[in-house]
Amino acid sequence: MEEVERESMEFDVVIVGAGPAGLTAACRLMQQANEKERELSVCVVEKGSEVGAHILSGAVFEARALTELFPDWKERGAPLNTPATRDEVYLLKDAEKAQKLPDALVPKTMHNVGKGFDNYVISAGNLTRWLGEQAEELGVEIFPGFAAQDVLYDDNGAVAGIVTGDMGIDAKGQPKDGYMPGMELRAKYTLFAEGSRGHLGKRLITKFKLNEGCDPQHYGIGIKELWDIPEDQYEPGLVLHGSGWPLDKNTHGGWFLYHGEDQQVMVGLIMDLSYQNPYLSPFDEFQRMKHHPVIKRHLEGGKRVAYGARALTKGGFNCLPKMTFPGGLLIGCDAGTLNFSKIKGLHTAMKSGLLAAESVFDALQKGDEGGSELSDFTQRWEASWAYQELKESASFGPAIHKYGTFMGGAYNFLDQLIGGKLPKLHDTTADYAKLEEASKHEKIDYPKPDGKLSFDKTSSVYLSNTNHEEDQPCHLKLTDPEIPIRDNLPKYDEPATRYCPVGVYEVVEGDDGKPQFQINFQNCVHCKTCDIKDPAQNITWVPPEGGGGPNYPNM
Repeated sequence: MEEVERESMEFDVVIVGAGPAGLTAACRLMQQANEKERELSVCVVEKGSEVGAHILSGAVFEARALTELFPDWKERGAPLNTPATRDEVYLLKDAEKAQKLPDALVPKTMHNVGKGFDNYVISAGNLTRWLGEQAEELGVEIFPGFAAQDVLYDDNGAVAGIVTGDMGIDAKGQPKDGYMPGMELRAKYTLFAEGSRGHLGKRLITKFKLNEGCDPQHYGIGIKELWDIPEDQYEPGLVLHGSGWPLDKNTHGGWFLYHGEDQQVMVGLIMDLSYQNPYLSPFDEFQRMKHHPVIKRHLEGGKRVAYGARALTKGGFNCLPKMTFPGGLLIGCDAGTLNFSKIKGLHTAMKSGLLAAESVFDALQKGDEGGSELSDFTQRWEASWAYQELKESASFGPAIHKYGTFMGGAYNFLDQLIGGKLPKLHDTTADYAKLEEASKHEKIDYPKPDGKLSFDKTSSVYLSNTNHEEDQPCHLKLTDPEIPIRDNLPKYDEPATRYCPVGVYEVVEGDDGKPQFQINFQNCVHCKTCDIKDPAQNITWVPPEGGGGPNYPNM
């Protein structure tokens, strides 16, 4: 297509992503503006069809940052209705046996109940929807269904806003009836809060060398289902975590099962994307996991009502990039603020949003016209409780990667016990580089789903309410279209057919009888696993037309 003329809108602040970090920043900006009786224009763009449509998390939520943002959140009706009431932690030894860990051996970061804790079993999507309502009441403009496609820069190379994606482009890249070019949203400061592996955040990290001196970032894939369960199996506030079976000793991860509100259970598996065996399928590991008696007893007789998957940024302190650059900030999971030792990231993401808003507002109050690097944000961030949390847990992930889930957990437990005096550990190998060739492993014969506890990918995608306009360019870009069949198939038996949790990638027989790589992008739930785990780093996820993707209810 020829270069098109785009309309432009000017704002004081543009925020990319209506998740917890982005909306917290938006709310705090307007709170300060209202307190100072200053006019301030804040715009949030969200690629999902509505606020919360793409939000997926466990979630046990620590309310600390929310209380800082809205001390009266209870009176405002925040959807925190189920306090955590009881913790259970298990090591699954095999398909039948399990060891329940005594509280004394559970790391303190995984305790959710008791003195000093303010934790709730929540729907992160519903919390986000509520935050969106608060933001709009404060005067924030939110544009759902608009994907941020590119970054705008000024003549000095500072970030100056974003460009939203074009609407109404066909699969060949040509305009259809109803074509609408994307808009330039210009801002004095732009906050990037896209979530894990944000495509613009990824570019900014490279452009401004934000990860110099850091360990490579590490990721997991989180797969989650929502179940309605029988009343006699329901214990609101019960929080279960565990590790072990079905993952082998070289594959790290853990599962969760939370009793939320409305007689529902949230169950999921988080699997590190540093796994070695190319035959592993995170989706199928999760499906067979639900047959273990410890988990089965909570789900049996229930009905699965929702499914989703999302990558999570779990490298923690050692992998945390510089979050400032001229004209903007990276916040939340776009930077990697999740505290994996707690299996929580919403509270730290929100804290980064709070501090970002205060740093930006102070600059604007001083007459800053934008484009500066907000170095005072770094000082605020490093003085915060969120940064301290991450620093104290710096060895958590590396210990598990080095010693395995059980011994790594023991290392972390001992480190916490003696006040963080053990040597600090690092993992300097990127997740995709850990994948080994198929010749070193045997194929895994996963059991067929029973349709009661375990299910196939097709029915799972259906429950994610995923939809994309079919006649649009594929948003999963191959740098070299030959690599999947030429390289990945003989070396790794093309792992994309297994690491994708919704069956986007297939190897099919072409008309000439030869294998072909097929991308069913309509199924994509925007989890970003392919962008992270492809061994050739040949797949780049870019946003499809705004409004496409999953529409998660209560996730």
